[in-house]
Amino acid sequence: MTSPTSAAAHLTDEQIAELGVELDAIRDEVIASLGENDAKYIHKVIAWQRGLEVGGRGALLFSLFPPAWIAGTAALAAAKILDNMEIGHNVLHGQWDWMKDPKIHSTTWEWDHATPAKAWQRTHNFEHHTYTNVRGKDRDLGYSIMRITPEQEWSPSRLFQPFVNLGLSMIFEWGIALYDIELDKVKSGEKEWSVAKEELKVAGRKVAKQLAKDYVLFPLLSGPGFLSTLAANATANLIRNLWSHAVIFCGHFPDGTETFEEERLEGETQGEWYVRQMLGSANLSGSKFFHTMTGNLSHQIEHHLFPDVPSNRYIEIAPKVREICQRYGLTYTTGSLPRQYGKVLRKIARLAFPGGGPKKGVTPIPIKRSRRPLQSAQPVRLAS
Repeated sequence: MTSPTSAAAHLTDEQIAELGVELDAIRDEVIASLGENDAKYIHKVIAWQRGLEVGGRGALLFSLFPPAWIAGTAALAAAKILDNMEIGHNVLHGQWDWMKDPKIHSTTWEWDHATPAKAWQRTHNFEHHTYTNVRGKDRDLGYSIMRITPEQEWSPSRLFQPFVNLGLSMIFEWGIALYDIELDKVKSGEKEWSVAKEELKVAGRKVAKQLAKDYVLFPLLSGPGFLSTLAANATANLIRNLWSHAVIFCGHFPDGTETFEEERLEGETQGEWYVRQMLGSANLSGSKFFHTMTGNLSHQIEHHLFPDVPSNRYIEIAPKVREICQRYGLTYTTGSLPRQYGKVLRKIARLAFPGGGPKKGVTPIPIKRSRRPLQSAQPVRLAS
């Protein structure tokens, strides 16, 4: 649960500023060293993803035979996970814009996902990464449908949120597509219906393409295996949804992560922004293969610190960030996927009921304010 005292409450303004300088230096060092090996990495991952998809689709032409169905479904699921996690998510963050390759650029990339790339960039890149875990600003806190921090208002409908979460995990791709339209803002009057209507049209065209590809075109190519290929595609999408949901929720909602008052944004310095990213995120432990399949979002802390740094570099950045956290007395939340996901599910179940916050009489201690404000709240980006 949320700690009654921020893990950064003991830091002075000067220490936070020094921490910011150290993290800036880490980022600058990585940016200066980007080159051929990094380019080879992303090209290799894209080649593997396309090979898996072609192989999976090819095997499913014979989906009436169980071995072909199993192999094709597994390959297609892996391809979809790589497309969304290690490629699409990271390309759309501008991590590979430095290559100036129009085929692998945040302004031109489209992914195998129901959400149009531009809509996702708006709600994720700007809103979530700028206002990470700020209550009332970061809509990713519960995705507008769940209570995942005790400061959020409880209502009887929250009693069903463990089941809502289960349903969301199964249709995560489609839930995100609808979420990115921001219908909750239309309801509250923050957004014009005319704007949302146009966004729904754009999203509808993308959804139609996804449905036609997975549930009409490729099943038809299987001839008599239409239904078995359709089932295989649905299974691959389900696996991708369950995986991405688990990884993303473990990066934001397990025990040890903090949420913040909106007032914290007033005059927030670069150092304070860094601190908020570290305390509002959590990592997952695992092998190099595991990190790749998570899109390196297993290094969620490093990703939130440096969202536009190529994901393959997070593994070398992580020990440096962890050492800084230890030296400054900050929490560096990490654990295995089963352990962290268990904590997430436990939190969602507990907060389905009233309460769940600090004991009465305990007052949260805010991080001290600095008089050196950020010039912009939006995270810096690499030059394109």
